[in-house]
Amino acid sequence: MPTRHVSPDALLEQRIRELAQPTRLPDGRELPVLPFYCVKDLARAQGRTRLHGQHEQGKPAGQCVARVERAALSLGVCPERYLRNFEAYSLEEQLRLLSAHVALVGLGGLGGYVLELLARAGVGAVRAADGDEFCPSNLNRQLYATRRSLGGYKAAAAAARLTLVNPAVAFEPVARFLDEADMGRFLAGAGLCLDALGGLKDRAALARQAALAGIPLVTAAVAGQSGLVATVLPGGKVPAEFFGVGAGAEDSQGTPAPAVATAASLMAGEALNILCGRGARLAGKMLVFDLGQMSFETVTL
Repeated sequence: MPTRHVSPDALLEQRIRELAQPTRLPDGRELPVLPFYCVKDLARAQGRTRLHGQHEQGKPAGQCVARVERAALSLGVCPERYLRNFEAYSLEEQLRLLSAHVALVGLGGLGGYVLELLARAGVGAVRAADGDEFCPSNLNRQLYATRRSLGGYKAAAAAARLTLVNPAVAFEPVARFLDEADMGRFLAGAGLCLDALGGLKDRAALARQAALAGIPLVTAAVAGQSGLVATVLPGGKVPAEFFGVGAGAEDSQGTPAPAVATAASLMAGEALNILCGRGARLAGKMLVFDLGQMSFETVTL
């Protein structure tokens, strides 16, 4: 009798079901979990097989990992890497994150932390731009600034870091500064724009291009121990409009690490809300914080 052909997708799903391990959650529920090293083994096997009629030898390992993780989530199986997200994001929302595509402008203080948080959360594709190089004054707050990375491009350091943190993220680094025309092309295909720029000079242009692309813009700024985070929907008011143009208060008040990390965490949290399909919690609003006073306030734009 002829051998029944089994598709690569069906074989992968079968192996995921076989390898999934029931895990008891703190609330008593049982969740099937695909162990971390099983994901790696299945991804390695994907790179040695033919998928959809095309030879996959040499396929980037990250793409294979992402394919295994998406297949597992589609079956209701949680990759172990995302197990501690279980109350924050459902498996359906985790799958949405793995399928999301965001554009991040700026890879310094705000951008480095935002990128790290999105990668660890499992956002599937990130295109990030920054033409700057690390200098010693970045060491006080910028996550990817180290003694070894000084003098190197921030985009290159971010790319190296993501291969270590989460190779399933399709990361596209752009090591140059963007003018407004560049911004329009840079945002193509993204479902969300993240403004992690320093100063005020280019923020209005980025907001215009995000509006033209029809996507939300999550923006933040820090000066001293204070900061703000806001979400601008197409056609909405932009916080930078109220502050004019120029270097911004950060030049006179400094940018200590706790304030930068706080603003970046709020940015990432809002971005994940949007990407999960929950809506923009800060649309038309601005969350203002002061760590010196330990105060948080939300105001309407």
